[in-house]
Amino acid sequence: MTFVVTEACIKCKLTDCVEVCPVDCFHEGPNFLVIDPDECIDCTLCEPECPVEAIFSEDELPEGQNHFLELNAELSLDWPVITEMKDPPEDADKWREIKDKFKFLER
Repeated sequence: MTFVVTEACIKCKLTDCVEVCPVDCFHEGPNFLVIDPDECIDCTLCEPECPVEAIFSEDELPEGQNHFLELNAELSLDWPVITEMKDPPEDADKWREIKDKFKFLER
């Protein structure tokens, strides 16, 4: 089983989660993070660290977020690993409550 970063992370890209990951399974894109399902050990440490509640177990993905399982796997092949917390985007707070952000995902 793996954990999955979902739509709530888009344009927020808060990196609190990467600091606690013992296997460095997070990858960073321009405005989104993903989890490499082959590296994730299902430790659950990242899930409570996400300030926008964007991380879920693959078995508990919210309705309409199932496609993020495949997206995380796909993008983790191309994006670099991130292991340290970074400053969030300047407008991250503006994006926290916005829904339907998939169209803003930058690859």
